[in-house]
Amino acid sequence: MDKKKMVADLAALVTAESPSSDLSAVDACADVVAEIGERHLGSAPERIRIDGRQHLRWSFGTEPKVMLLGHFDTVWPLGTLAELPWSVTDNIATGPGVFDMKAGIVQLFHALASLPSLDGVVVLLNSDEEIGSPTSRALIEEQARQVDAVLVLEAAADGAVKTARKGMSLYCVDIEGHAGLEPERGVNAVVELAHQIQAVVELADPAAGTSVVPSVISGGTTTNTVAAQAQLWCDVRMWSAKEQERIDRSIRALVPVLAESRISVTGGPNRGPLESASSEKLYFLAHQVSSESGLGMLRDCAVGGASDGNFTAAVGTPTLDGLGAVGGGAHAATEHVEIDQMIPRATLLAGLVTRVLEGGL
Repeated sequence: MDKKKMVADLAALVTAESPSSDLSAVDACADVVAEIGERHLGSAPERIRIDGRQHLRWSFGTEPKVMLLGHFDTVWPLGTLAELPWSVTDNIATGPGVFDMKAGIVQLFHALASLPSLDGVVVLLNSDEEIGSPTSRALIEEQARQVDAVLVLEAAADGAVKTARKGMSLYCVDIEGHAGLEPERGVNAVVELAHQIQAVVELADPAAGTSVVPSVISGGTTTNTVAAQAQLWCDVRMWSAKEQERIDRSIRALVPVLAESRISVTGGPNRGPLESASSEKLYFLAHQVSSESGLGMLRDCAVGGASDGNFTAAVGTPTLDGLGAVGGGAHAATEHVEIDQMIPRATLLAGLVTRVLEGGL
């Protein structure tokens, strides 16, 4: 592998700005990703357009065994390059999306280009991960069911791969009261809202790592009217499917405290947890590859944020995340990648893909 070529590819990707919400920019970046991928993998990708949004897939051979998963959209608005330009100084590359996760895509292509055969490999790169993968989720899940393992090229956490991720659920609790000029004749939805906030907060279990956070609230119309309506949004995070199910049952079972008020609940689980049991075998293989390749001890960690790896783990496919870039500052002005770690991480990925293709699981 060639570090200069890796940096050149990374420069091309980072300077192709790709905010999730700008379909024209995302399409332009997809063209850059497709060109780099075709150059390294020897074939053009399948361009899959869903609801006007483009995703890229490369498939090799007739029996898929391992999927390499990533995304080329970013959280950064168009024009960020003017304030946070692409640069490389003292082994550090900066620029919007460099760490999350364009360096991971570059490492992916260079790793696969080093292998003698790609039979059994599928590469899927989507363009909407940063907004929850609304158009690519079904595609990701369908492909995951067809392979033995999924390797996610999201960035590493201080060099560690990610063997567990929290799942997340999102709920909206709508409260209906009864408006009136005189307080004693109305049913105040805002007061009911206060009761329900307390009820959902008490569902949290800090010891189990389960958080229930009231995130957005609203209610009432004027200062001299009893509130007839109120609304509560809740963000829920957890480590296990069991906890996700418990919270779901409990929130759907909420009952009004005030007589004559009414409650309705919408929403639910968005991403299931990536539990450590899903990544255990793949982490063991990666640890072996790292040791045998002279890359040193490979560390792992559990993180609270979700990724598309949550989807693949939830359908029952072994999944290992955080195989991408080493650096830091995701979603922040300090976003950066350690250039000297790109070849070692690509070497690790190539070795891990080889083990899976050989039936290592």
